[in-house]
Amino acid sequence: MEFFKSLSILLIIATLFSYINARFLKFPSTIGLMIIAIIFSVGLVVLGKIDSRPLNDLSTLVRNVDFTQLLMGGMLYFLLFAGAIQIDINDFKEQKRSIIIFSTLSVIISTFVVGFILYYLFQLIFPLIGISLEVSLVYCLLFGALISPTDPVAVLSILRQAKVKKSLETTISGESLFNDGVAVILFTVLFNIAQGTEQIADITFASISWLLVKEVFGAILVGLALGGIAFYAIRIIPEPKLTILITLSVVISGFMISQAMEISGPLTMVTAGLLIGNASRTYSKARHLDMQFEHIFWELIDDILNAILFLMIGFELLLMPDLSHYWILGVISIIVVLFARYISIRIPTLVIPFREKFSSSTMTILVWGGLRGGVSIALALSLGDSPHREPLVAVTYFVVVFSIIVQGLSVGKLAKRIGE
Repeated sequence: MEFFKSLSILLIIATLFSYINARFLKFPSTIGLMIIAIIFSVGLVVLGKIDSRPLNDLSTLVRNVDFTQLLMGGMLYFLLFAGAIQIDINDFKEQKRSIIIFSTLSVIISTFVVGFILYYLFQLIFPLIGISLEVSLVYCLLFGALISPTDPVAVLSILRQAKVKKSLETTISGESLFNDGVAVILFTVLFNIAQGTEQIADITFASISWLLVKEVFGAILVGLALGGIAFYAIRIIPEPKLTILITLSVVISGFMISQAMEISGPLTMVTAGLLIGNASRTYSKARHLDMQFEHIFWELIDDILNAILFLMIGFELLLMPDLSHYWILGVISIIVVLFARYISIRIPTLVIPFREKFSSSTMTILVWGGLRGGVSIALALSLGDSPHREPLVAVTYFVVVFSIIVQGLSVGKLAKRIGE
């Protein structure tokens, strides 16, 4: 009941902040909502120095909602399905090679670039500017793994309004939908190494390869099976209310099955959503049926959950360690992450014969449009009582907030200026 009460209050606050944004700020809804929440959080922190009750009340409210469990344990599945069901798979086919490469190889490259650069900065440069943190290589790589994947929730909601070139939007969106599996595997392996568990003995190339095959291909097979069964039922009885119930059941059952089989839940949802959405569109056109209600419903779910998610990201400021201690580290990490993003895109485009050419303006949008979001924060918070948790969480927050606000607000204008 406490969780439901907290979530209900957050939804009411999200509605109020969304209205303020639409009425006055007129930013993209997710960005505006997070900006207002951060400003509100800062105001409460300042007010807390005079009267701590409002700050404590809201902090308690936010603590009652486990952000990692809320996002990774349920909300992400609905958001990914809602995003995938609205995507035309024909657009993906044209960009399939770049989507596959950027969602796999680029994540691995970025993880190691971020990890090694930060490690040597901690060893050689940071002590010269007064930052004396002994962070091991494995924890630097762990940060690289959690910060490297572009966030599907942030990307889909922001790029949709940025009006970048269709092929670029498809590439970045497709990459963000499919790169979670690789990132989670990297994060899990590195976290086991960092924790020094007995599972280290099992961490070999063969075991990692099998884990990747099981996570990715297992998820695709389950997603295709769920999507196929659901579409068959929808085709037999194309009744609006029943269709919505069927798609809701796909998300819930997909979550339960992926957890039980230890496969990639996000990839399961993306696969099922793409199949149902595209099959339904083709079928409705052939039979002259109106199935817009299905997409309208999931657009509404997408908007509601996005509002809660980005509100929570803004309110997480209340629970973060003293960010003022880490602002230099945060700024440097933003530069490192952007550089790693460039390298992770540039290397594949140089060594792999892509059908399309990647101009300097295209590279700029690919780098600047690779937004980080709630997934990175959720993974950072899942570190628990691990060493270096506080600086890693703080730096992750700096990168995510910069990514969503600065990059998210400017990517559309940048694309317009350079003709992309």
